[in-house]
Amino acid sequence: MTTPYVPPGWPSQVRPPGVPGWERSAVGWLLDLCPPEYRGYPVLRRHEVVLARFARLHVEGCQAAVRRGLSEARAVLRDVADPDTVDRAVLAWQAEEVRLLGEHRAVLLVEEALRGRRFVARL
Repeated sequence: MTTPYVPPGWPSQVRPPGVPGWERSAVGWLLDLCPPEYRGYPVLRRHEVVLARFARLHVEGCQAAVRRGLSEARAVLRDVADPDTVDRAVLAWQAEEVRLLGEHRAVLLVEEALRGRRFVARL
């Protein structure tokens, strides 16, 4: 029996595609990424690919907010915070940008797997 392969960036909270219960773990993880209100929509619980699309757009919206926050941080915050605090706020935005980049990749991979793609290790 071969070990299921997951590509780099696959979320550790989601079981590998093809193993029993992997879709259930994917749904739980995707719901955790989304606003809590999404749990109240039955369509998202019943249709994993639709949920993945919602999660993808949610993460992309967060990425857009971070880009805006970074672009405006110094100008907007300089009147309400000291320079050291502004610098730390910029660092926080940058850290969030990196985190969301990884999260976006993970959502894309899960969405592809839910659509039927099977990943194969390459040498």
